[in-house]
Amino acid sequence: MLVRTRLSHLALVGVLLGLESCASVPFSTTSNFTPSQMTLAAPQAAAPNDAYVLQLGDVLDIKFFYNPELNEQVSIRPDGKISLQLIDEVKAEGLTPAALDAFLTEQYAKILRQPEITVVVKEFAGQRVYVGGEVASPGVIRTPGNLTALQAISQAGGFKSTAELSSVVILRNQGTQTPLFLTLDLKEDLTTPLNHNDIVLQPYDIVFVPQSRIAKMNQFVEQYVDKLIPVTRTLGVFWSFELNPAKIQGQ
Repeated sequence: MLVRTRLSHLALVGVLLGLESCASVPFSTTSNFTPSQMTLAAPQAAAPNDAYVLQLGDVLDIKFFYNPELNEQVSIRPDGKISLQLIDEVKAEGLTPAALDAFLTEQYAKILRQPEITVVVKEFAGQRVYVGGEVASPGVIRTPGNLTALQAISQAGGFKSTAELSSVVILRNQGTQTPLFLTLDLKEDLTTPLNHNDIVLQPYDIVFVPQSRIAKMNQFVEQYVDKLIPVTRTLGVFWSFELNPAKIQGQ
């Protein structure tokens, strides 16, 4: 069962991506042009199933065949945009390289004579999610393709025996200060052939596997009972008190 609620005042892990700025250089134009301060948004055309879609953190080479002085290497910022000479900011996240190429060619055609542009993905950021809690190896999981919650947990070493499989938490950035809070029951997915509750994660999702009630009880016994009361557990259920030698000598 998938439960959707909102969790207030909870901060998500932020990922800061650097953007190298490039100095202005001479160029040939067909008319006088003043760069606009507006962000240009490319049309969101449907991408083929096998086409790569640009993501946050991807590093792009923007190459001009007839105007090499405009060549740039840029990173897609956390806001999904890139900054280019002459046309300022462009929304790149969510586009295929071919779609971004076509859009940039159209925009630069207003400025340059016969612009021939190539968009090359120099470095792939890949999907990056964070897995914590009752897993063997908590940390950052990176993958170039789609990743489900169960797959991410598996890459993090799998569930510990103390994990609560029916209450796995997903925190998702919605672009606001209030993230989306999801609870997944993955216990059924591990015992049935069809994955009914498992979902595909989005970049920068946080997957948290909580402790089970039994694990919390055992932890309580270990931390507070075993260390405070001079007793010995037998079979994990029955208790037998031990005589304290110090007390015997003091009598």
